[in-house]
Amino acid sequence: MKAEPAHQIRLLDLQDIDTVIDRLRHRARNLPENVELEELDAEIARLNDAAAQTAAELKDLDREQRKAESDVDQVRTREERDGKRLEAGQVSSPKELESLQSEIASLRRRRAELEDIVLGVMERREGVEAKQAADAEALTVGQEKRVEAERRQKAALEEISVEERDAGERRAKLRGDLPQDLLTLYDKLRDSYGGVGAAALRQGRCEGCKLALSTAEVSQIRSAPAEEVVRCEECRRILVRTPESGL
Repeated sequence: MKAEPAHQIRLLDLQDIDTVIDRLRHRARNLPENVELEELDAEIARLNDAAAQTAAELKDLDREQRKAESDVDQVRTREERDGKRLEAGQVSSPKELESLQSEIASLRRRRAELEDIVLGVMERREGVEAKQAADAEALTVGQEKRVEAERRQKAALEEISVEERDAGERRAKLRGDLPQDLLTLYDKLRDSYGGVGAAALRQGRCEGCKLALSTAEVSQIRSAPAEEVVRCEECRRILVRTPESGL
């Protein structure tokens, strides 16, 4: 392939612009805010799940407490009823009296047990409510952090977008000045070799693969016509001759 030396030199300018654009896109994909937002989203999701579980746990505790309090009321009612019978002297038989007194004592023990259960449920509820409050506070903080991280991400992306748009405009103008066959080869090589399709030959070294050319390779390039598009024997990229090539 042949191309005017000036076009080959300008191919290095195009490569520089494409490298800038690639770096800008890489930067956009790897902003620290991207990772921060992912972590915050995961934490917010965890806290929301925890809130749902806590709400369900409190609902269960409410049901358990209502049942225990109902049981206490039932036992207390029976205890009060038997106590009134005892106080009113409605029981005359010694055996029946002894049985009534035993039942009242049993009811008192049962009521005490049930009241302990109610207290235990209330204590558990306090612990769950404390966790609920802590999780709610953590969720608020996480959401505030996310808003701030999203603001910083948006500002960074807008800055990158401006730079990329400027580089894109310069790229389009430059490509319009270069021959299509040279651009086709350059684009193909860029796709194949990590975004670098053209590199300068500087002091006998390829700036693409960073390897020094052999004496024979340098001699061959030195004798090649200026219009000939030469390639690096190692990395196969377009090798652009400049005044710094050492030829």
